[in-house]
Amino acid sequence: MSSFRSEPILWIHVAGLAALPIFLLLCLLFLAVGEPLLPVWMELFLVAAIGVVPLLWMQIRRPFYIFAILGVALNPENLTEQQRKILCLINTNFNRVLALLASVLSVAILWQIYQAAPLVANIASFLPQWRSVGLVLAALAFLASNLFLQIPVSIVRVLVMNDTEFAAVEPLSLEKIKQNFTILGVRVNRILPQLFQSAIGIHQDSQEALKSDSEQH
Repeated sequence: MSSFRSEPILWIHVAGLAALPIFLLLCLLFLAVGEPLLPVWMELFLVAAIGVVPLLWMQIRRPFYIFAILGVALNPENLTEQQRKILCLINTNFNRVLALLASVLSVAILWQIYQAAPLVANIASFLPQWRSVGLVLAALAFLASNLFLQIPVSIVRVLVMNDTEFAAVEPLSLEKIKQNFTILGVRVNRILPQLFQSAIGIHQDSQEALKSDSEQH
C-alpha cells in the first residue's frame, strides 16, 4: 500500500508555491502605478484587507477543500479513507494558527513591497497611471499570492506526520466534510487520471523499497 504522501493533490498544491513570487511581483508593479492619493496606512489597509481577510476568514471558519483544482472538485462521496484522514488533519486549531501566522507574514511582506514600489515606477510607466485601478489590481494580486501561500501551509502538518501517527487518525465523516469545508468548483468523480495517480504511487513504493534495502545492508 502506498504512503499517504503519494497523494498527488498534496504535491500539486505544494508546487503552487512557485506562483507566489509571481503574484508578489505583480503586486509590486501595480503599487508603483500613479501617485499616492491616500495616506500610506490607508492604502496598505485597503490592499491587506482585500488580500488577506477573505482567505484568513475562510481558513479559520471553513478551510479550503484541498481536493479541488482548476475549478473542479472531487465529490466528497468519492473520497478514500486516506483522503478523509488528510482532511481531518487540515480541519484543526493547529492549522488555524498556521493560517494566522501566514497572514501576519504576508502583511509584513506587503509592507516591504510597498516601500520598494517607488523603485520600479519606471518599469510600471507603461501602465495607465490611475492610482485607484493600481490599488485594486495590487489587492487582487496580493489575494492570489495569499491563496498560493495558505493552501500549501494547510497541508504542512500532513507532510511532516509519520505513518504510525497517520494510521491512528480518524477519517472525517462525509457530513463534517460538507459542513466544515469550503468546496469550490464543479464537483466531479475524478480529478486526476488514474495512470498519473498510479505512477505517483509506484514511485513512492519504489523509494520506500530502496530505503528498506539500504537499511538492511
